[in-house]
Amino acid sequence: MRHLILVLSFLLGMIFVAVSHGFAQDTLLNFDDVVFTEGQDTAVGASDDTLMEVPEDLEFTDGQDTAAAPMDAPTSVDTPAGTTDAPKSLWGIFVAGFLGGFLAILMPCIYPMIPLTVSFFTKRAETKGKGLRGALLYGLSIIVIYVLLGLLVTILFGASALNELATNGIFNLFIFAVLLIFGISFLGAFEITLPSSFVNTVDSKSDAKGLVGIFFMAATLAVVSFSCTGPIIGSVIVLVNQTGNYLGPVIGMFGFSLALALVFTVFAVFPNWLTSLPKSGGWLNSVKVVLGFLEIALALKFLSTADLVYHWRILDREVFLVLWIVIAALTGFYLLGKIKLSHDSDLPYVSLTRLFLAGGFFAFALYMVPGLWGAPLKIISGLVPPMHTQDFRAATFDQRPAAGTTVATGTAASMPAVKKYADIPLHVPNDIDGFLDYDEALTYARQVHKPLFLDFTGHGCVNCREMENNVWVDPPIDNLLRNEYIVVSLYTDERHELPQEEQFYSDVLKRQVNTVGKKFMHLQAARFNSISQPYYVLYSPEEELLVSPPIGAEFNKQKFLAYLEQGLKTFNEKQVQ
Repeated sequence: MRHLILVLSFLLGMIFVAVSHGFAQDTLLNFDDVVFTEGQDTAVGASDDTLMEVPEDLEFTDGQDTAAAPMDAPTSVDTPAGTTDAPKSLWGIFVAGFLGGFLAILMPCIYPMIPLTVSFFTKRAETKGKGLRGALLYGLSIIVIYVLLGLLVTILFGASALNELATNGIFNLFIFAVLLIFGISFLGAFEITLPSSFVNTVDSKSDAKGLVGIFFMAATLAVVSFSCTGPIIGSVIVLVNQTGNYLGPVIGMFGFSLALALVFTVFAVFPNWLTSLPKSGGWLNSVKVVLGFLEIALALKFLSTADLVYHWRILDREVFLVLWIVIAALTGFYLLGKIKLSHDSDLPYVSLTRLFLAGGFFAFALYMVPGLWGAPLKIISGLVPPMHTQDFRAATFDQRPAAGTTVATGTAASMPAVKKYADIPLHVPNDIDGFLDYDEALTYARQVHKPLFLDFTGHGCVNCREMENNVWVDPPIDNLLRNEYIVVSLYTDERHELPQEEQFYSDVLKRQVNTVGKKFMHLQAARFNSISQPYYVLYSPEEELLVSPPIGAEFNKQKFLAYLEQGLKTFNEKQVQ
């Protein structure tokens, strides 16, 4: 049973990190029921009633495709077809919080308290009915306390403000430091505790009778276990706030507290089940240390985001991978007992559970090694820095047209020797010879008579990297992007300041456009009524949609290829007319 719980803690930790990253940056769009049609005219000269305006209270998020409302109905928000609705996003937040709650139960600060709490209820209750009622109230009190914490975070900061900070370098550095401190505390360097006077005050009130006593007993659990739950709670709140969902912190804390409440309540109702639980021991600390390593690995992702946004180049792809390889290897050696921390108990032998878990970490470390020479590492491609930050690559993408491919012909034109914004530096993914500025790409597309592939992306966009490294590289898709389309990557979170003469006030964004990112964010919101990344638009040189609606993250390669082929078909038909 103890081995089973150790395995469960490892799996929950990996799932928690994966789920958190999945919704931390962007929400996937599902286009199973979408039928692509020829696009409608969205030219610059369109009338005012075709221009969609983003309401002032609309939150700009990385990955949540939320449409703007028309000017005559500014209080409503229409969601385009294929958009993931809010309940699905909230469900992901709830699951991440719920998994975090189960992880917290396996912490040394909480696990030993389960039999103590159950004993308290069984001895205090005069009848079985009162014991059951007390246990249920205890579980409800746990939920209320943590949900109030989530509500407090929302009131103090607001989802909108925290989402604006999601790609801010200073904010990401702060989160990196916080998670790093949490991880080091899990390794046993120190404990993050609340003031003893506060703990004693809360604990003293738990002796009261009735509902008040039960509530303060739940509060005592939250306060006393803070050294273990604090890092997990902090990780949940940080990650869910990046979704930009106003209810994110509340839903995350509800999931977290529900897991805690279920365990304590169930064992209080069925105290005989306590005999099936493994005894507390050194294995609890092993769970804590493994989570400490995972916290440190997660912290590096936030440092990487800040590094990408501000182009510091202190955490290039190979440096990031080396650090993750070392962390995975250290975790493996720790599970084998080759590394012993000061607060660890003796490990007389290595169980099969530890052996297999250590093997998993070593396998993961070996998997990442080829990435040091440029291997794509598709499993984690959305988490590691993009390929263009790699200093050395043993192989590069072939930029030649595929065999048997006829490159679209038109007016002779050569690519500009120096492209706009290439000095920032920004990059078109996969070494595609494309553009980084819309106007420059449009001019070239008109010269060569080719359609545009508008790639609205971001430095900190996880799903953007997943699309580029797993979908764009598929040979038929790669061929179309290189040879049939003019690809233009528009970074909506780029902080490089625009020249004074190019700055303007955006009536759509309700803010001053003074950076390259805001310039392209304005373009996306005003032209296409969308503020999500990734967001892919097939556009004609006459500035007309070739396929409607545009799409976001679509990991089904056949569907994405069909989208590109439909755009080419529509473009060719327009040329014949």
